[in-house]
Amino acid sequence: MPIIYSLVIRVYFSLIVIFSLFNNKAKLWLKGRRGLFNYIQSKIHSKEKIVWFHCASLGEFEQGRPVIEEFKSKFSDYKIILTFFSPSGYELRKNYQIADYIFYLPIDLKKNARKFIELINPQMVFFVKYEFWYYYIKTLHEKNIPLYMISANFRRKQLFFRWYGGWYRGMLKYFTHLFVQEENSKKLLSSIGITNVSICGDTRFDRVYSISKQSKSLALIESFKKRRLTLIAGSTWEKDEKILIKYINSSSNDWQYIIVRHEIQPEHIRKIIKSINKRSLKFSDANKQNIEDARVLIIDSVGLLASIYKDGDVAYIGGGFGKGIHNILEAATFGIPVIFGPKYQKFREAKELIKQKGAFSVSNFSELKSKLDEFVFDKDMLRKSGEISQKYVIFNLGATRKIINGIRIYSVS
Repeated sequence: MPIIYSLVIRVYFSLIVIFSLFNNKAKLWLKGRRGLFNYIQSKIHSKEKIVWFHCASLGEFEQGRPVIEEFKSKFSDYKIILTFFSPSGYELRKNYQIADYIFYLPIDLKKNARKFIELINPQMVFFVKYEFWYYYIKTLHEKNIPLYMISANFRRKQLFFRWYGGWYRGMLKYFTHLFVQEENSKKLLSSIGITNVSICGDTRFDRVYSISKQSKSLALIESFKKRRLTLIAGSTWEKDEKILIKYINSSSNDWQYIIVRHEIQPEHIRKIIKSINKRSLKFSDANKQNIEDARVLIIDSVGLLASIYKDGDVAYIGGGFGKGIHNILEAATFGIPVIFGPKYQKFREAKELIKQKGAFSVSNFSELKSKLDEFVFDKDMLRKSGEISQKYVIFNLGATRKIINGIRIYSVS
């Protein structure tokens, strides 16, 4: 099986090379790994005490971030190495100040794994959520370096639990401990003989709650809101925008609307503005005078969404008509109800909030209109749904503390 795995990795690398000819993300993926070992060797000092955190991309980083920051706070004598697999994580967080070193992860071949681990010589290692790189995991095990998985989530359909998944199950046995989000994951792991498992919850709750306590209102957003009810559409894609814009154009309510696309290419922003029949404005063009007259604000810069939710009354979260919804907890922590498309089944928080009536799924324009109109006419329902969302976040706090306390038992004195 390792031979097949290595072949697949090499084929994957070859495809990246081909895609890099016309795809910027693939180009960054290659560029970030060019000369990487020499760069690492020039940065790392052999006498440093190193802890290595690895995240696939930006979403996993946000889950691992509370643990990174708490670890740094508790054990400041350790240097932290943070690695990313994807450019979408590395490029946005390559200047993250809590980490002492930030690198791309070299592709998972046997010689790469050995060389990387020998160069950084970590005292312990944390992989976040779904990262299972065979040669890195095996090499860490052979060198007796503690390896933890944090915020993990397991599902019955994964290869670990198939009759032919023995090789994949073997990787799980190399972990010192697995910190999982919920009971079902622990039961699944127990069914295949993996018992070094603790239920700690999801660190994203700690992260979004921390953001909500530190967030500051943006003056232009407050001017735009004008004390009216405001819908924040966050991380939207074209299919989300199709039904949202139809509602904005057809609705007679006096709400304000803020749209924050997942991707902010100028052509998409122009297309949105052109399709809206109410007075709309790009955030980059906004000032104290013109924002007073706008009904729809289009955010065309990154990094503002979490703060913008602070001024929202309802949130629509994008992605539910594509691969799956984006982070609904960023909005819920501010005490506002969340709405999203039909593809939410992989997200425990979405399913649980729907049951509690703090979140609502819609499959088409008609369902979106029905729910938003309900909020327009029933302010008490709007308020109660928001309270449910916020209480749900608060109830699920504490995963970071449980993980830090757990690793002390194994690795840190």
